[in-house]
Amino acid sequence: MALATFAIGVAALRRQVGATQSFAITGIFDPDNLYGAVTPGESSVAPGADATIAGQLESIPKGIVVTGLVSAPWVGECRRCAIELGGLLEVAVRERFVEGATDEDEAYPLEGEILDLFDLVRDSLVLELPIAPLCREDCKGLCVTCGADRNEGECGCESPIDPRWASLETLRSPEEA
Repeated sequence: MALATFAIGVAALRRQVGATQSFAITGIFDPDNLYGAVTPGESSVAPGADATIAGQLESIPKGIVVTGLVSAPWVGECRRCAIELGGLLEVAVRERFVEGATDEDEAYPLEGEILDLFDLVRDSLVLELPIAPLCREDCKGLCVTCGADRNEGECGCESPIDPRWASLETLRSPEEA
């Protein structure tokens, strides 16, 4: 189902090298939920969200060059305080689709007169997802003792002493303690 969503016919375009065609395709990115976040803290394209690819196709010998913009909303959670985050991914792309392409060609395969852009859409969005998103740069995170959100105020818990450094406490004078 996802493969047909991002497919476009290119028979007429391929008849003349150098010919161009503008296009825009919008469809559900992951209807089967195959590319969702696996663990907490990961980001993913929002479940059930539409992805869009728009740009231009250009016919080249034995292939097509796709130039354009891929976009979709993303969701995740802050790596420090675990609040829900989201935004819009926008990725500029310029990729070749070539007849008989192999992994060494650094191109997507082109088979027949239908150009399937799903792999390009998936690769560009998944590679652009934030790896460890933050709600803001100065996020204080959660208290390790009580779990309170330290962005909303201090909780009053004392920081635990790392047992590896605890013996150094004997070196402090009573006035410092």
